[in-house]
Amino acid sequence: MLTELRVRDFAIIDELKLSFGSGFTVFTGETGAGKSIIIDAVELLLGGRADSTLLRSGAELALVEGFFVLDPVRLPEVQALLEQDGLLEDSSVLVLAREIRRQGRSICRINGRSVGLNQLKAVGEWLIDVHGQSEHLSLLQVREHLQLLDRFAHTDGLVGEYAQAFKRLQDVRRELSELRSAERDRERRADLLRYQINEIETATLQEGESVRLLEERDRLINAEKLGGITLNALAALDDEGGVGSSAVDRLGEAAGALLHLAEIDPLMREPSQRAQALTEELSDLARLLRSYLEQVQPDPLRLDEVEARLGVIRDLTRKYGEDLQAVQAFAATAQTELDGILHAVENLDALQTEECQLLDRLTEVGQELSRDRRQSAAALAAEVGADLAELNMAGAKFEVDIQWQDDAQGVAIDGRQVALGPTGLDKVQFLVAPNPGEGPKPLAKIASGGETSRLMLGLKSVLAQADRRATLIFDEIDQGIGGRAGGVVGRKLWGLARNHQVLCVTHLPQLAAHGDQHFKVEKRVRSGRTVVEVRPLERGERLAELAEMLGEESESNLQSAEALLQNAVALG
Repeated sequence: MLTELRVRDFAIIDELKLSFGSGFTVFTGETGAGKSIIIDAVELLLGGRADSTLLRSGAELALVEGFFVLDPVRLPEVQALLEQDGLLEDSSVLVLAREIRRQGRSICRINGRSVGLNQLKAVGEWLIDVHGQSEHLSLLQVREHLQLLDRFAHTDGLVGEYAQAFKRLQDVRRELSELRSAERDRERRADLLRYQINEIETATLQEGESVRLLEERDRLINAEKLGGITLNALAALDDEGGVGSSAVDRLGEAAGALLHLAEIDPLMREPSQRAQALTEELSDLARLLRSYLEQVQPDPLRLDEVEARLGVIRDLTRKYGEDLQAVQAFAATAQTELDGILHAVENLDALQTEECQLLDRLTEVGQELSRDRRQSAAALAAEVGADLAELNMAGAKFEVDIQWQDDAQGVAIDGRQVALGPTGLDKVQFLVAPNPGEGPKPLAKIASGGETSRLMLGLKSVLAQADRRATLIFDEIDQGIGGRAGGVVGRKLWGLARNHQVLCVTHLPQLAAHGDQHFKVEKRVRSGRTVVEVRPLERGERLAELAEMLGEESESNLQSAEALLQNAVALG
């Protein structure tokens, strides 16, 4: 609900601050007093067109601010939009603002933060519906008609069930399309994966194998050199059959001498033991060298085997990873992908079965939903027709057009292929024949002005429970109607205001008398400048205003104004 409107330096408004309550609010005043400028300011707040010509003469910046109290239960869409953009500061209060600068730049704000124009429009269209010479006529938007009909028909359950099945159908068809379009590629991919996995598995790689092979290759390549060095070391340690004394022999002699010393002098026992230990170590070292010498014999066949194995490993790491661990990880990933491809046919069959089941379900629910809509459409047309008659449009005829569209890829119903849409089988549009003898036309094609506004009022009266916007504004809805019809319009607006906040610009006292809140709009000249003043009227001032609207502030007109107010209270 709009609780406060602030306007500064907009058109001929210098500064204006209006506070609104719930219920029915009327604006009255002489023609040209500036009533429509207030509506223009609201439309600007909702994302309407802005340019520097809207600035008050001499001003550098025009500002319009609207303060709203939100009902998250009634309008969860607004809360979702605010949360999505990180604009939700208080779940119950919302401030929209629009600035127009002399240079032509326009700034939009939500809760004090700059936003794009589309963001402002997206939020604003859920808050206020302006009826009159405005692009904000929501009922002129065909996309709204189906939603309004569904709310009137209370088809929420069926609509939700259908929407859920339709979304799943879209997901299934997308998966099927991906599977089918990639079928040939999958076969080629599967062949490649099989080859790669087989190549890696056939190699029977072992952890650390490449390091061991490189070491062995170096030994085989340098076998002769390693053998010569080893022989020299052996000759120095243990020259078996040689003419000279070896290190082992000389150390053995030293150990024997130390043993004799220890037998005589206990102080030499420890050196004797060390000499004995060194002798044993040198003997072990000699045995180790003799064993090593056997291993480093030249073996050209084994060298060829090692080189070939290293070549296999190099080839695998070049193709599949920087080391053996990466190659084995590649094989595991390839196996997982291959398993998925091999199961693709099973998935394809399962998805095709699910698609058929979903189509059957959507056909069943879609037809049930269509039957409910068609029954409710007849009731809606009858109720709107009755309201139009009361609004001095007895010759007007309202229809709800419901059509199915053919689609070769649709579902078979009664011998035709019917298109499935996200909201059902139906395409819904409201049609109106404003005058007898004319064929029904889309709402957007009918006459504008008061006739349109009255038609919207008739629709809104019937669809009041279906429309979740809290605030409805009617600009000069009384255009082209007399006082008697004005009273009917006033009663309907007052009734509509029991579920909505309703603001209305009017010239008819019979309509204005039904307002719960009454503002008078006047032009004043202040310091040589024309300004718009808007002030709320108390009962005495209101009587005077209604009397002037009846002609002049005479005694008889004051009595008539009193009667209008009393009659409005009695009817309320």
